[in-house]
Amino acid sequence: MSTARTIPVWMSINTPPGGWSDLPSAKALDVAVVGAGIAGLTTALALLREGRQVTVIEREGVGAGETLRTSAHLSNALDDRYYTLARQHGEDGAKLAAASHAAAIDFIESLCRDSVDGCGFQRIPGYLFGHDGDVSQLEKEAEAANAAGVRARLIGAGDEAPAVLGPLLRFEQQARIDIGAYMRHLAQEVRDAGGRFVRAEVTNIEGGSTCRIVFRDGSTISAQTVVAATNVPIHETNATYMKQAPYRSYVVAGEAPSNLADALYWDTADAYHYVRLFRDGDGKDWIIVGGEDHKTGQDDDPTAYVRLQEWTRERFPDAGPFTHAWSGQIIEPVDGMAFIGADPDNDNVFLITGDSGNGLTHGTLGALLVCDLVQGRDNPWTQLYDPARKPVRAAGEWIRENANAAFQFRDWLKPSAIGDADDIPLGGGAVLRRGVHRVAVYRSGDGELHAFNARCPHMGCVVRWSGEEKSWDCPCHGSRFEGATGAILNGPTSEPLAPMEWKE
Repeated sequence: MSTARTIPVWMSINTPPGGWSDLPSAKALDVAVVGAGIAGLTTALALLREGRQVTVIEREGVGAGETLRTSAHLSNALDDRYYTLARQHGEDGAKLAAASHAAAIDFIESLCRDSVDGCGFQRIPGYLFGHDGDVSQLEKEAEAANAAGVRARLIGAGDEAPAVLGPLLRFEQQARIDIGAYMRHLAQEVRDAGGRFVRAEVTNIEGGSTCRIVFRDGSTISAQTVVAATNVPIHETNATYMKQAPYRSYVVAGEAPSNLADALYWDTADAYHYVRLFRDGDGKDWIIVGGEDHKTGQDDDPTAYVRLQEWTRERFPDAGPFTHAWSGQIIEPVDGMAFIGADPDNDNVFLITGDSGNGLTHGTLGALLVCDLVQGRDNPWTQLYDPARKPVRAAGEWIRENANAAFQFRDWLKPSAIGDADDIPLGGGAVLRRGVHRVAVYRSGDGELHAFNARCPHMGCVVRWSGEEKSWDCPCHGSRFEGATGAILNGPTSEPLAPMEWKE
């Protein structure tokens, strides 16, 4: 089970190389990495190369969380803009951000050199263009990016890209990758280095001189060190969930247009659009276009994929037909920097979360940073990404995001959108009222009703129905649940929706 029903262009990896292993019955683990996405596997590989014994614990498959739901841009031209990062983290912080993401791309490139097929890695330029023709933001970002050590220069409309995009800010030494091929290679590297893969669902991590990991079936195991690489922490910690917010982003893929150079593209819209090309194993060229982001559980929008196709055809008329569409979860920290490092609430537990739309590079640099911290080494990025930091300069954004989350509790008082389960179509869902309770009811294709307590187990918000992914999504902190079973798709919840009886 992936975290969503829609299917990306990337190949899935249900079973790691060499298959799944059993947990040892009594022996404590050296290092346990929870999550087999890019952050978890890169951490595992880095620590294995240090001589540590590493067990990767994964609920589903390699990259089955959010890693394989990306568009696979590799960039240190960050989404939050360097002029914003310099204001929030200082000029030195912006330089460290640029350097850390560049180091992540370098690490990925070095690993791809050792693969048979290169994993589709290619250094290419990146282009930022104005969504409304205004170049002032591009000029401002050019100055800030160069000050941070990122090579960027303004070029004229039509010089290197279709004129319809207008003037562009060109960033050097960006990259793209086939993330499915890379994750297969990364998993093989972990296996070859002696890593163990265990399939199990973790429900809690308790820090201490020896950490304790709790599983869905109630069993436990201890570990000297635990790395929580689960996109968002699912264990009991207050370090991050009020300092970051979940967003849903949408992606479409179709036949590539003839007039588009191999590069990365973004615009300055809010929410912004992002574009790249991809050549699959059969030699077919694709255009991948994403955007139309919204807060998870809010503004459910069945036309997002249509709007992405329309936006693309306005700029690249011969793109398509579009054959793939999918969505993914983005975790936005209020000050633009991920939360990576020691969990301040749990000794010997380390966090990698807050991808901010740059998940592949954040996950990779996060692994390099955590490896140093676990091994007791200094790292210049530690303070910038510290999960315990107080985002003082982003106080306004912190207030807005948390006020937005609190506002969603109004759903307990609002009337139901529909009054009766008979009005729920096949494949549809709705939250109905039964006395003081809110009940999440889904009608499967065979007409059977599946009912759950609509209270999100994390903090008590009422979940909402997502027609795109057939899931119940929490509008407060982004927990998501499978429509027919109530099973967890995304944290921070550690518990599924509670089933309820429903009689028509």
